[in-house]
Amino acid sequence: MIACAHTEKKKHGRDRRGNQQYRCTVCGKTWTEADPKPLGDMRIPMDRAVMCLRMLLEGNSVRSVERLTGTHRDTIIDLVVLIGQRCQRFLEDTIHRLPVREVQADEVWDFVGCKQKTKKRRGYGEDCGDAYCFTAIERNTKLLLAWHLGKRTPDATECFTMKLKNATAGRFQLTTDGFGPYQRAVLVAVGGRVDFAQLIKIFAPVKGNAAAVRYSPGKIMSTDTRVVMGNPDSDSVCTSHVERHNLTIRTQVRRMTRLTNAFSKKWENHEAALALFFAYYNFCRVHGTLKTTPAVEAGLTDHAWSVKELLETMATTHP
Repeated sequence: MIACAHTEKKKHGRDRRGNQQYRCTVCGKTWTEADPKPLGDMRIPMDRAVMCLRMLLEGNSVRSVERLTGTHRDTIIDLVVLIGQRCQRFLEDTIHRLPVREVQADEVWDFVGCKQKTKKRRGYGEDCGDAYCFTAIERNTKLLLAWHLGKRTPDATECFTMKLKNATAGRFQLTTDGFGPYQRAVLVAVGGRVDFAQLIKIFAPVKGNAAAVRYSPGKIMSTDTRVVMGNPDSDSVCTSHVERHNLTIRTQVRRMTRLTNAFSKKWENHEAALALFFAYYNFCRVHGTLKTTPAVEAGLTDHAWSVKELLETMATTHP
């Protein structure tokens, strides 16, 4: 930052961080013109930051990335929070009023800090316990349109559907599971331009040791389609694609992996990690069915981004 109004200056050495210093030849004041800091106050090299994020986005835990790269875990978490929050703003700005045809929505469960039963027993606040990630994807482009992290409540459902409203334009067909609050939330947010149906699955009773089958998928006995509003095409009422996307989330976001100690300890960190992954999924990760990224398929960009390009975009356009 310039310390005076004069234009006459000369170089005056460097500070301890290597930034060039200048001295005014008129008044004698000195100042430093620091290099741009794309990562804010973080001093981690860009190449190292890209490597850490690539490892995290492929399902590695924070501590495994620490061991492999020699980067302290606190630095890795700070990087995830910084870039994740920028990715969240980037997705909201970029995926806005897009024309869509068929949308599927679902919720995937996880927890922050401890499970819900422990949270209630110990009287913890709302920033821990159950954490449901609501997601909505476009069936044809596989683009993740909107997401919201919250409790599985009517309020959180309404927040999610309002984000879906902002992300989409025109009339489209929507399919969700049988979660009751969707009916009012969808009506309030996009009721005038949606053909909405719920796919209700009936599961067989659980038999045997409950602990052994707790994380096993239940056997589906039958399904029932409930038309809520509009005139949805019965052949397109489906949630298989968004449920398959839930598997992708659990596979590539280590915080979502069951039966490990890699779960998030802070709500802020969990939300940032999800935002980072969703930006990566849309713009960087080549989809196995599409053979390109969802963003390319949806016309948002003309090429698949690298993680470095994603990081640089977050550093320059959403600081």
